[in-house]
Amino acid sequence: MLCGSNPLSTQDDVAASLIKDYGIATYAIKGEDNPTYYAHISAALDHKPQITMDDGADLVTQLLTKRTDLISNVIGGTEETTTGVIRLRAMAKDGTLKFPVIAVNDAQTKHFFDNRYGTGQSTLDGIIRATNLLLAGLKLVIAGYGWCGRGVAMRAKGLGADVIVTEIDPTRAIEAVMDGFRVMTMHEAAKIGDIFVTVTGNKSVLSGEHFSAMKDGAVICNSGHFNVEIDIPALEKVSSAKRQARPFVDEYGQKDGRKIYLLGEGRLINLAAAEGHPASVMDMSFANQALSAEYMMKNHKELTAKVYAVPENIDKHIAKLKLESMNVTIDKLTPEQEHYLASWNEGT
Repeated sequence: MLCGSNPLSTQDDVAASLIKDYGIATYAIKGEDNPTYYAHISAALDHKPQITMDDGADLVTQLLTKRTDLISNVIGGTEETTTGVIRLRAMAKDGTLKFPVIAVNDAQTKHFFDNRYGTGQSTLDGIIRATNLLLAGLKLVIAGYGWCGRGVAMRAKGLGADVIVTEIDPTRAIEAVMDGFRVMTMHEAAKIGDIFVTVTGNKSVLSGEHFSAMKDGAVICNSGHFNVEIDIPALEKVSSAKRQARPFVDEYGQKDGRKIYLLGEGRLINLAAAEGHPASVMDMSFANQALSAEYMMKNHKELTAKVYAVPENIDKHIAKLKLESMNVTIDKLTPEQEHYLASWNEGT
């Protein structure tokens, strides 16, 4: 059974086909309000799952807080996103997590590709579909230089945008500088940015002080899992008017006459206004989900209520399968090379 991972993440035609053509119980509507969203999660949980596959950890959170009667049925789960893994590790730390979960997001064949190439392309796809803006020459501010932020920066630079990065991690900030991007505080960036993209996994990355500093016509959007990255209540508070300028574009009139445009209600812009990642990169993520679920079925008795990495042999196997699907072959170590790498006594 399936439910949406975000109120704007569902494609209704796909949901309808899953029910009609495949007989899969599906509880999701694009644009559903929060009560409906959680009602759909509850409806999916009514099927008494034994394995959970989560995207953001809302399902597991509901299970552990509202549907505790079902916990004994669950042998384990998987989690797709950075945000979800952060939440699950917090649950494990304080003892709330009651079954093992595999952090699919942390697999190399997931975050190196899905997060970077998938999010990089689909985020810009969502922005362009929603606004029809020409990115070339615009100052595009990216909050967060994790793998998603790296992907957005790479693709935006390729389209001719003047990319600015904001960060809280000094190492990632250095990396952004050495990758050729300007790095500054959001306080500074807010004054000059044309388009703002949040991909941090944190809350209130864009807040009232930033909205007050933004230029007329600034566009703000989020590609992190939850819409809390943009402080929408603060935006409402400093605005004097609101109207829908076009689908997935809300215009917020400021008291001084400026206008700020919020895309996709602050939710995942690549899913709200576009179609998410192409199948040709999601295949590795879903292979991780499937093989991790199989691993959980076979090994759950030896696992405890912790967050586990995808086993390295599964990660490498998926990489090999992907290369085969692309008709790409790579070299293999000779016996002599294997011996050299395993020894220490050969030097200069």
